Amino acid sequence: MHVVKVRAFLRASLCLIGLLTVHLAQASPPPALPHVAQRIEAQEPLRIIAFGSSSTEGIGATSKDHCYPARLQAALAAALPKGVSVAVLNRGIGGQDVDDMMGRLAAIIAEKPDLVIWQTGSNDSLRSVNLDHFVAKTRDGIERMQGAGIDVMLMEPQLSRRLALADGSDAFLDAVRDLGRQMHVLVVRRHDLMQRWLTSGALTYPQMMSDDGLHMTDGGYELLARSVADMILTNSEAAGPHVAAR
Repeated sequence: MHVVKVRAFLRASLCLIGLLTVHLAQASPPPALPHVAQRIEAQEPLRIIAFGSSSTEGIGATSKDHCYPARLQAALAAALPKGVSVAVLNRGIGGQDVDDMMGRLAAIIAEKPDLVIWQTGSNDSLRSVNLDHFVAKTRDGIERMQGAGIDVMLMEPQLSRRLALADGSDAFLDAVRDLGRQMHVLVVRRHDLMQRWLTSGALTYPQMMSDDGLHMTDGGYELLARSVADMILTNSEAAGPHVAAR
């Protein structure tokens, strides 16, 4: 009789564990961009700041309308549900490294964005900035923005001939990715995206990059903006049932 009771208890326990496993598997993970998700769910205006250097400013584009922040605003506006307006503010200044951008961070936070997309690491590599210094400053910047209730995404350095010739450029690429993993921050893997566009034939190198070998063209910025828009929409859980088909 004792053995029967033990077996019954084990069967019941296994059944309960199975139910709990199914429940956990079905439970949706929290959105990677919780403040963006909240805005979309509440159908409130969405405010995004594109923070960075020349790739954000739009060097290489034929006009400001063709830089990636402008194209990102257009892509999001077309995909978000009616009633959710979006503003993507371009706060890129060419030539800046992590110290320059940290000097502007208080002003970025004061604008009260829901999301900051921080493009960084390229000029630091070209200027031979100390890697540990770069990592420490970037970590501090992320923590300050998150502490102010701002979602953060990082954008890694681009695929370019100029950067390929810079000593240690791969270390900055890896550092941005490592920070993303360690701090649970999304990383726009721009280098990989650009390689994929070349491999797939979506763009040729001259169609993607300007003659200076460092900055993107209109075509490159357009595909970058679409990729960033997809990341934002995919990682805003609340946006799921409301986002228009793409």
